[in-house]
Amino acid sequence: QFFVFCHGLLQLSQLLVSGYLKSSISTIERRYGLSSQTSGLLASFNEVGNILLIVFISYFGSRVHRPRFIGCGAILVSLAGFLMSLPHFITGPYKYDQSIASVFSNTTDLCQPGVPGSQGNLSDASCTPHAARENHEVLLVMFIAQALLGIGGVPIQPFGISYIDDFASARNSPLYLGILFSVTIIGPGVAFMLGSAMLRFYVDIDKVTGDEVQLTSKDPRWVGAWWLGFLVAASLVALSAVPYFFFPQEMPKEVGERFPLFLSDFPLVLLRNLRHPVYLLVVLAQVNLSAMVAGLATFMGKFLERQFSLTASLANMIIGAVNIPGAVVGIVVGGAILKRFQMSLRQCSAMCILGMFLCLLVAFPLLFLGCPTQKVAGVTYSESSEFGHHALECNLQCNCPEKAYNPICGSNAVEYISPCSAGCRVVNINADNSVLNYTKCSCISENGLEGFAKPGTCGTGCSHLFLPFVVLSCLAGILASTSHTPSFMLILRSIQPEDKSFAVGIQFMLLRVLAWMPGPVLYGSAIDTTCILWEKKCDKKAACRYYDNNLFRQR
Repeated sequence: QFFVFCHGLLQLSQLLVSGYLKSSISTIERRYGLSSQTSGLLASFNEVGNILLIVFISYFGSRVHRPRFIGCGAILVSLAGFLMSLPHFITGPYKYDQSIASVFSNTTDLCQPGVPGSQGNLSDASCTPHAARENHEVLLVMFIAQALLGIGGVPIQPFGISYIDDFASARNSPLYLGILFSVTIIGPGVAFMLGSAMLRFYVDIDKVTGDEVQLTSKDPRWVGAWWLGFLVAASLVALSAVPYFFFPQEMPKEVGERFPLFLSDFPLVLLRNLRHPVYLLVVLAQVNLSAMVAGLATFMGKFLERQFSLTASLANMIIGAVNIPGAVVGIVVGGAILKRFQMSLRQCSAMCILGMFLCLLVAFPLLFLGCPTQKVAGVTYSESSEFGHHALECNLQCNCPEKAYNPICGSNAVEYISPCSAGCRVVNINADNSVLNYTKCSCISENGLEGFAKPGTCGTGCSHLFLPFVVLSCLAGILASTSHTPSFMLILRSIQPEDKSFAVGIQFMLLRVLAWMPGPVLYGSAIDTTCILWEKKCDKKAACRYYDNNLFRQR
């Protein structure tokens, strides 16, 4: 029972490391200028290390000192977690364009007529060979960390489960495995809550003092302390690894017998299972579902942030406290129905189909629950059509730097990419050194007078649709996950008993190769196609500034 407890703890902390990356993905994109395709590849890269080893590990299961192997794997996972946070410590502080001269720079992004092009601009200045190399190093470190995370995770689940199954009595084994299974579902929820907590802190909390930070967490340039969660999660993994080096290789066994597997049977068993139509079809169905879940888990937070103008912290909170528990409820309900009605295989498949069909019905309205991107001058909408010709020339005398990004919301409800592009010449400051508003803006005209603007984005004005969206997406998740247990039953009961563990191994391998790896990459690429304004770093595309929200939602 102590082993079960330790293993539950280890699986939870391991999932914290991999789940936490998904919760902070939009933040890491912004901090290091990544496209969603790149970040999707990063999020699924741990599967690469995993796939390469999983088959052999499940094969040699009973011949090695399993607890010690698990302990070593856990140490690798913990190392990977610490590596993930390393980029924060090897790169300088996060830079963003500012209107107020500050510690970083004495340049400003206000409109300064008569200063022809001499305006320094942060984004241009930062393009030194060193900066470009630094970005490559960051990506390299993160990809290596993800590969290590995958490799370290290989022995943890299969060895732990087979060890428990070998030495627990046949009566208690399902209970223990049930406990572990529920931990693996709760894990990602805890990870998103951890993300929600950490992203409330400013990224450079350890490098700059609080009064130098001019951003609030609602600002689109805000970057939270993404690295903190990795330190927390990695320390937890390291702690849970310790007991494994003290468990014996064999425990006094209660009852039951083990069946050895030999490598020579490998191709034979593989073919026998893949030829089985029920097995193959159910696994393919699970692949389709899992690919969707993998893509959604990675980018759902980002979607909520963009569609409903939420902070990253709140988006993670919703996913961790509503969507994931919803899926847990669905799985439990599905299992309970199965047990209560002692279903046949045919009834199991009917139940899966019903769950999916209802899920589709509930999820269909989600296509329409959202708003278009807010009006952004020069990006989603040009003013010349409304105000005649003068609107285009209103900021010509400002010599605006092209790349400045410091969004402001004009009193005419139009968003401008920077105070300069709105032709604002004056900034007013609060006592705490934060921006109150911008005035004398030549592009914002109200009743013939020059308008003013507030710092930050105008937002999508979609808050009234947020609640219905969350309710429907949670319901859809509950319905879809009722099919989880019956689909497993279909697999376990349709194959020969002696192939059971192997069939499950193959099933997970197919899920990894066909779903969990490509899922986030495909989703990320689809999201990238809906971008309408890219941040440029060293003349290369970096992170996306504005998406076409309607396309983002539909795709």
